[in-house]
Parts: sequence; C-alpha cells; structure tokens
Amino acid sequence: MTVSRTLSLFAAIALVACNGSPESTTTPEEAAAAPPKELQADFGVDVAAKTLRLGVLNDESGPAAAIGKPYAIGKRVLAAQVNAGGSGLLPDGWSIELVERDHGYNPQQSVQAYKEIKDDVLFLATSFGTPNTLPLVPMLKTDGILAFPASLSSQMAAEPHTPPAGPSYVVESRRAMDWAVESAGAASAVKAGIVYQKDDYGKDGLGGWKSQAELHGVSVVAEQTVAPGQKDMTAVITALKDAGATHVLLTTLPSATGPILGTAAQLQYGPVWIGNTPAWIDGFFSPDVIPSAVFGNYHQLLGLPYWGEKVPGMDTFMAAFEAHKPEGARPDFYTMMSYVQGAIALEAAKRAIDNRDITRGGFQDALSGINGFTAGGMIQPLSYDTKPYVTGTKGRVLKPDFEASSWDLVSDYADPLDAKPAPSGEAPSGEAASGEAASGEAASGEAPSGEAASGEAPSGEAAKAEGAE
Repeated sequence: MTVSRTLSLFAAIALVACNGSPESTTTPEEAAAAPPKELQADFGVDVAAKTLRLGVLNDESGPAAAIGKPYAIGKRVLAAQVNAGGSGLLPDGWSIELVERDHGYNPQQSVQAYKEIKDDVLFLATSFGTPNTLPLVPMLKTDGILAFPASLSSQMAAEPHTPPAGPSYVVESRRAMDWAVESAGAASAVKAGIVYQKDDYGKDGLGGWKSQAELHGVSVVAEQTVAPGQKDMTAVITALKDAGATHVLLTTLPSATGPILGTAAQLQYGPVWIGNTPAWIDGFFSPDVIPSAVFGNYHQLLGLPYWGEKVPGMDTFMAAFEAHKPEGARPDFYTMMSYVQGAIALEAAKRAIDNRDITRGGFQDALSGINGFTAGGMIQPLSYDTKPYVTGTKGRVLKPDFEASSWDLVSDYADPLDAKPAPSGEAPSGEAASGEAASGEAASGEAPSGEAASGEAPSGEAAKAEGAE
C-alpha cells in the first residue's frame, strides 16, 4: 500500500470516528419526527389494552387480617383512582388490574400463591409481612420480579428485589434510644429494656436498640421475647419490673402490645413505653378495644405520616380515598401507607412506559432511576438508585391523642446519632406533625371488634392483629 493511500485510509477512519458514518444525513428535526420506539413488554402487560396486571399477596384471613384488610384497600383505592382516569399516576389511557391472593400470613401459602400468579403479573405491588416475603427472595431473583414488601425490615432494603417504602426498624430503634436519653436528661437515668418478637422484625429492633445503647453508654437491663399470639405476659412484665427497666422498646405486634400494656397496668408497672411502627394499630384509638388509660406512658416511633397529618400530598390521598373507597372502608394508617407504596411503584411504571420498556427489566431500571421520591410531600425522600436501598433515615416520636384520634409530636424527625443524614430532600415538616386527623368515628381507623376490660388485653379476632412487619 502506498503512503498516499495509507494516509487517505487514516483520514477516512478519523472522519467516521469524529462525525459518524459519512452516509448519515438525518437531521435533528427528522429524528424528532421519527416514529417512537415500539413499546417493549413481557409479563403482566397488555400493550393493546394498555393494562398492567399487578400481583398482591396479602393476609385477609389469618392472624394479621386486622392490618391486612386495610392494607388491601389501599391498593384497591389506588387502582380505582387510576382506572377512573385523569390521575396522572400512569400515562393517559393506562389502567391497572390487581391479581390478589390471600396467604393468611402463612409462608408456605405465600410461596404457593406466588407460584400461581408469577407468570401473569409485572411485579408484586404488595408482599405482606417479613416472614412471608423472605421465602420468595430466591424466586424473585430467578424470575426477575420486584416485590414491594409490607415490611420495614432491614433485610428488605438489602435485597434488590424487595424495595421498602420507609426507614427500617433498625433506624426506628436507634432513634428511640436517642430520644430516651434526651427525654431522661442523661444516659445514667435510663435503664433500658426491650420486648421483641422472635423473628427478623424482632432482631432489627434488638440490634438497633442495643447498638445505640452502647453508643450512649446505657445499660440494657432486660431483654424479653414474645411469640405471635402469646397472651400471658406476666413473666415478661415481672422480669422488666424486677430489672428496674425505665424505658422499654416494644418491637412487637398489636396482638402483643395490648396484653403487655394491660398486664403492666395490673402489676402497677409504669415505665416509658416506645413502640416500633408495627406495635400500633389505629383501632387502639377506640376505647372499645382497650382502655385509653393503659396507653398513658406509650410513645410511637414513626418515620412515616399518620392519617390526616397536615403534610403536602395528604389532601390528594384523602380525596382519592373518599372518591374510591369500597363500602365499609374506614380511615386507617395501613390503608394510607399501602396507597403510598403503590404510588412509588406506579412512578417507576410510568417512567418505564415513557422509556418504551415496560418489561420486568425495564421496570427495574426505571425504579433504579428514582431518587428523592416523596409522594407529593407525604413521606421523607426515598431513593432506589443505590443498593442497599436508602429509604429514609429519620424517625420521630409521637404520643397518642385519644380525644382527636390522632397524634401529638414529642420529638421531631432526626437521624439517629452517629448516622449519615438523608441523601437528598427534606423530611416532612415536624410542625405539620401536630396536624389534626379526620374527626369522628372514622378517624379511629378500622377498630377491631371485641371487648376489653380495664387492664386486660383486647379480645376478638381483630385484636390478634399482626403488624405489617
């Protein structure tokens, strides 16, 4: 090859490298006017009908039904709002079909229900409960499906296929210890105790509480475990009392919270109680469930909004609830949080459709692009662009206001001490945290039935409520 031909070849290569193919004549205007990329889809999407089929694994018949039922309503309200049109939650013309199964809070039934619906849905909009979600994780990985858990277990954030919707129980428990020391005036004034459930939810509470106690130099003088459905709490309370515990964290479910506080009242033991999110149900606002006086020293650790709180976005949710609630539905924290969780998933679905890829992989990619999502201002910023997920780092302490069926702010949103701040955005305003809930009967949430004498645990089927843990 001659030198002139070699130089000519190098020049041509350089021209292509810098300017693209010399045969390309498409202008930016022509590219903008080109037909859009064909929408890619696989499981659970009917492109012609513009319908997304979403799976829901819930508990509406088992020990967690008092929470599972309102949680199911949250997704149904959301679907009805989208299907009515004009919500902006999905592109115009798109609708939702829920494929629901009741696993009865049984892990084996959860696995069976998952196998029944997995090929018919794009993702699981709800997977209720930590013990019912963890067995699904290997299958979720194999099938490439995301499952949005009704759980704040730290394990959910650690798994790419189970994106949670709020701060973990570890964050809650660490923040609770910070407040215990702050409110007592000194670490030396706190003798810490804990009652926790013997599962992954309980491990989160115990780990966060003890690690923060070590940070402050607080002694943990009593650690007591409970089993789901346990009613006799005499030994538990006696051990806490004998150890002199002044501040007790309840990493429990409502079915244990009631008997614990009732037994403590009977034995005249009155420490400061602090509950993780699943320790409470809004039905406790009703004195028919358990006497309000039993909750005199009770405080709630919460990284989420409560029903009717005056934060941006609450009015939008409340309007959707009033317009689309099924017959008999009452205001309930878990209905609201199920709706918010669904809004997160639909934000990813909307982005995936806009990206022309609503396959399972395209949906996951779209979720990974979400950073600082607040559901219109209702929740502290959630980010799904890193793994493990960073889904809120702040907690606050509230105290029940039984006259208003609402909450009073005791200590505002804050990161646990020695923790990294939230990655972006701001948490909902603490000033708004004292906003009033909806008044009247409805504000008490879905009150479980059953009678409760003074100092006794609530009875009745709903009093067995397990938390959305």
